[in-house]
Parts: sequence; C-alpha cells; structure tokens
Amino acid sequence: MIIKSATTADYDRLMHIWASAVKATHHFLAEEDFLYFKSIIAEQFFPQVQLYGLWDKDGVLQAFLGTADDMLEMLFVEAGAHGQGYGKTLLQYAIHTLGIRKVDVNEQNEGATAFYLSQGFAIQSRSEQDGMGKDYPILHLSLA
Repeated sequence: MIIKSATTADYDRLMHIWASAVKATHHFLAEEDFLYFKSIIAEQFFPQVQLYGLWDKDGVLQAFLGTADDMLEMLFVEAGAHGQGYGKTLLQYAIHTLGIRKVDVNEQNEGATAFYLSQGFAIQSRSEQDGMGKDYPILHLSLA
C-alpha cells in the first residue's frame, strides 16, 4: 500500500470512492441530499482540505482522507474494499503522521462511530445538525 497526496487528477476516482462509500454506509441520507453533496464535494470541499489517497499493491486508489489542521474532515473507502484495513491504515497515518486529533461523524453512521471509538477516539459532544445545517446529528470525537 502507498499513501501519498491526492491531486485534482485523482478527483474522478475520489468521487467514485466517495459515492460508493456513502451509498454503502449512509443509509439514512436522503437521495436529494446525496445528490446535493455529490454536486459540491469536489468543487467546494476537496480544495479546503489536504487530500491523501491510499493506493493498493496494484496501483488502484482504494481510499482517501482529507484533513484541516488537527481535524480529520473526511475518510472514505471504496465500498468493495471495506474490511480490508484501508480505513485503519489511513486513520493511523492521519494520527501519527499528520497529527489528527479530532473527527466528526454522523451519529446515524453506527459503523463509522464504532470504528473511530475502537481506534481510541471518544465522544466529546453532539450537534443536532451537520455543518451544512441539515438534520443529520453529528458526534464530535477526539482522541482519548
């Protein structure tokens, strides 16, 4: 596995990963919200974060993360690659190399919440709405 910065040339693959991961894990997300987020992620969110991708042994980009300061802003793994350690590898890279200490997670995404808790994060607070003002409760976690 190789972790390196992702660039605008990777955006199509990043969006494919994002969409497959969200469809597999965000069953609570309304279709119109999925389409809305899909329409703005690459243009509005990717440029605001430091993007890193994880390429497998065959050179296929399988997962990515985005960071800002000590915050993990996004971490997505290709749906077909879930359970193969890509997310954990990226998270450990983010913690130990990039200095990540905080992450927000959708409360309704129980798998992601359990993952972060198993990796040493603890719930600090909760918001009723996400950062876009939509009614998807957010758990604010930090390393314990």
